[in-house]
Amino acid sequence: MTSSVYAQIYDPVRWSFGFETKGDKRYEIVIRASIEKGSHIYSMDVPPDGPVPTTIRLDSSSVYTATGEPFEVTKPVEKFDEAFGFKIKTFSDSAEFRQEIVSEKENFTVKGIVTYMSCTDAVCLPPRDVEFTVSVGSAGAENENAESISSPYVFSGKKGLLKFFLASFLLGLVGLLTPCVYPMIPMTVAFFTRDRGRRQGAVLNALIFGISIVIIYTLPGLIITLTGAGAGFAGTLSTHWIPNILFFLLFVVFAISFFGVFEIILPNKWVNNTDSKVDRGGILASFFLALTTVIVSFSCTGPIAGSLLVEAASGDIIRPTVGMFAFGLAFAIPFTLFALFPSVMNKLPKSGSWLNSVKVVLAFLMLAFSLKFLSTIDSVYGLNIISRELFLSVWIVIFSLTGLYLMGKIKFYHDSEVKHIGVFRLFLIVATFSFVLYMIPGLFGAELKGLSAFLPAKRSVSSSLNAGIQVYTSDIQSIKDTGFNSNCSQPKYADRFQLPYGLTGYFDYNQGLMCAKQQGRPVLIEFKGHACANCKLMEARVWSDPRVQERLRKFVIIALYTDDRTQLPEEDWITSGVDGKVKKTIGKKNEDLEILKFKTNAIPLYVIADSNGEPVIKPVSTTLKVEDYIKWLDDGLRLAGVN
Repeated sequence: MTSSVYAQIYDPVRWSFGFETKGDKRYEIVIRASIEKGSHIYSMDVPPDGPVPTTIRLDSSSVYTATGEPFEVTKPVEKFDEAFGFKIKTFSDSAEFRQEIVSEKENFTVKGIVTYMSCTDAVCLPPRDVEFTVSVGSAGAENENAESISSPYVFSGKKGLLKFFLASFLLGLVGLLTPCVYPMIPMTVAFFTRDRGRRQGAVLNALIFGISIVIIYTLPGLIITLTGAGAGFAGTLSTHWIPNILFFLLFVVFAISFFGVFEIILPNKWVNNTDSKVDRGGILASFFLALTTVIVSFSCTGPIAGSLLVEAASGDIIRPTVGMFAFGLAFAIPFTLFALFPSVMNKLPKSGSWLNSVKVVLAFLMLAFSLKFLSTIDSVYGLNIISRELFLSVWIVIFSLTGLYLMGKIKFYHDSEVKHIGVFRLFLIVATFSFVLYMIPGLFGAELKGLSAFLPAKRSVSSSLNAGIQVYTSDIQSIKDTGFNSNCSQPKYADRFQLPYGLTGYFDYNQGLMCAKQQGRPVLIEFKGHACANCKLMEARVWSDPRVQERLRKFVIIALYTDDRTQLPEEDWITSGVDGKVKKTIGKKNEDLEILKFKTNAIPLYVIADSNGEPVIKPVSTTLKVEDYIKWLDDGLRLAGVN
């Protein structure tokens, strides 16, 4: 029988129990699960070291005898589970299980327990035991499963993927405006219009050409996705110092290349081999023309596409394929459209020095974004070298130089003299210097919410240009001033981590739960990371709201960094319940906790739980809608018994 506390815990699965008479004193106990959309439970057949399988156990009885093992009626769906790194059978929407029994009596009671674990693609709830009673031979069956609480909270990062697609598409369009690519458009289109008597064939060849470009650009992303080695690969790639140093150097090298110091080119042999096959004509020629176009344009598009792959591989194993597909699509569309409608080309602007200006502006942008990788190393390893003010100062200088370049005050080797400033260039100049002015207040404490995903976290500051903005603090004394009882111990790692907006809390899971038990308060567990852009966005755009802060202060906040590489003392090391390895850093210990308890290592993840760490409502991830987040907090507080 489930307890009243258990009944308050969110569960997306509802169970029903019954029986069927099979004749000859045989019966089948019928166990059905109704699963909320977006959630799933696991099969009874789960690989070793996998998640908790669904199991059914009947109580021993002298009245009936179980024959055989419980079995699945519903066929499970096998899919790859990123948290475990292998395929696992799951049930979505509904599932039915049965257990055959034999009894000499016509009316009797069967009792048992169903053990299961429910998950979404982002989070998992702890394993649950549901006791049940089925009255065989009487009208109906009694279900003693506590009623689950329905919840509308399914915040996810899908919108982030759409934004990444659009950003990648935009980069593909930018790649068209580089001096290696733009002049190729009329030459390539001429290939499809040389035989005007075969319009239908020309259309087909143009479409094959465009599709081939998309495929060629998508392949590198697909390879990275297929060889990403699971979700842990992306996390390591985005936080370890070695890949971040390599990414920093890669961006700097690309920037230097775009400044005109040297060109990144593929071997001429590759170009000649593919170009020779174009003359054969037909569909195959269209493919090789696409391949030739990609190879010849590599010196300009390579750095852009390479930068895109770096950003994609640093965040999610799906993003490389999505990003490169979008890039290739944007790159292919103009070539294909102009091949289908060659008369439109007459309206294109002529090639000129403006193409080199595009490359140089891109070089400044790459130089600016290269600093992000150094900042990641600094925050993850606690070096405290690249402060928020230093980061902003470097960006202010870089974008100021970009504005001066657009004005013609700075010239590079391949640049022509800027004799006059056109309308479009003028808009770029205004936008660039406006951005510089926007950043300057950040040196004195302004939030700069629009840049929160890139900037290092704010440390303690003494002033702010915005009256409503509160400051970060690592002052342990503030714990006593904001409601923590004196019997709660001082937070561990308070010299390493801080909460925003004057909020106080803990950075160790067990210590936070201990304080919550002492005070009888619920906890808000925040799994986050130094290199997590969405974590910074959530704090800057959602937690900054005074209404959110008012509610957050009713919780004992436990902020757990999953990418921090601070070495723990040996007595704090743990042996993982996930992979059996010893976890020696703060980040690895917290990541192991998140995977073990919620079967995900995605961040951010917000969990409202009781003082034992059991969720009282469905956890959420990223939502930038303040009202949705407030409703989730209010419902969580209500279910936790807080007014």
